[in-house]
Amino acid sequence: MKKIDWYIFRNFIYTFVYCIILFTAISVVVDISEKTDDFVKANLSFKQVIQVYYLGFIPYIVAFLFPLFTFIAVIFFTSRLANRSEIIAILASGTSFNRFLKPYLVGGFMLAIVLWAGNRKLVPWANGIRTNFEATYVNTPGKYSNYNDLYMRVDSFTYCGIRYYDTVSKSGNGFFMDRLIGTQVVYNLRADNLIWDTTRKMWKLVTVTERTIDGLHEYLKKDTVMRMNFNFSPEDLKRDEFVKNRLTTKALKRLIRLEELRGSEGINDLKVELYRRDATPVTVIILTMIGAILASRRIRGGSGIHLAVGIIIASSFILFDRFSTIFSSKGNLPPLMAAWIPNILFGLLTYYLYRKAPK
Repeated sequence: MKKIDWYIFRNFIYTFVYCIILFTAISVVVDISEKTDDFVKANLSFKQVIQVYYLGFIPYIVAFLFPLFTFIAVIFFTSRLANRSEIIAILASGTSFNRFLKPYLVGGFMLAIVLWAGNRKLVPWANGIRTNFEATYVNTPGKYSNYNDLYMRVDSFTYCGIRYYDTVSKSGNGFFMDRLIGTQVVYNLRADNLIWDTTRKMWKLVTVTERTIDGLHEYLKKDTVMRMNFNFSPEDLKRDEFVKNRLTTKALKRLIRLEELRGSEGINDLKVELYRRDATPVTVIILTMIGAILASRRIRGGSGIHLAVGIIIASSFILFDRFSTIFSSKGNLPPLMAAWIPNILFGLLTYYLYRKAPK
């Protein structure tokens, strides 16, 4: 890159870092005002508050607003360049509009890679810290601790269910398991109680009745206690809507495969989260180009108009993103499409703005 490219690239990164520091500081102040009572009730020192909460909250809020930070940074400093007639001078010197956009594209790719890498491990780790704090000190104790009528698929031919399960004691009752060949049940197991054995890391079944069915013949066996290994643990039986945010990408893929095997409901939420981790970095590049194209034109009203248009576009993107997620979670929209539809639509908008931009 030439000197003018480094000038634009440097302004881009400096403004982006400034936006991150400013908006993160505002977010932290607002969050502190909401959770001050929780910190006091928990009797946490300032150091403990940083370690058990804000060490996770800050990476979370940065990743959540990362595309918006990028967009605002591009709009802000490019608009200043346009108002000072620097862009006119650059284009008048013989530099093409495509060439002018090069440092923006380089900066957008660099920031996209940073976000992509962070989404795979750092952000899930931070979400674990943040959500653990909220579960311990903010949410009502005992909430979501008891479940009724849990059903799941153990393997390709076996299904099981638990009529009542307590996540605190890691025990339940009314357990049953059926193994099928085609549409015929060939094995049935029932137990009055199901208890997690923390020593052996196995499930202990109490008062067990086994039935093996062979055509018209049935073989019955009863046991007082039986220990079995299943492909689910007590953690898997907790209905945690934030679990997808705490898992690394590798662990999230494993959970999706396991939930598909079990035939669980709500698996689209996990898939949307997985695909969005790859789609959001592309969003950074798209919003970077939209901001550069919009703000490079000098107009009456200056930066204010550019920022207003930018906020409208960013709000529209968030709206499309939320709608696509809801249609996937509650409807029949494929998760891959739900994650990528906003990028596709705004990618087309980017191309349209580029074609209409004065060069």
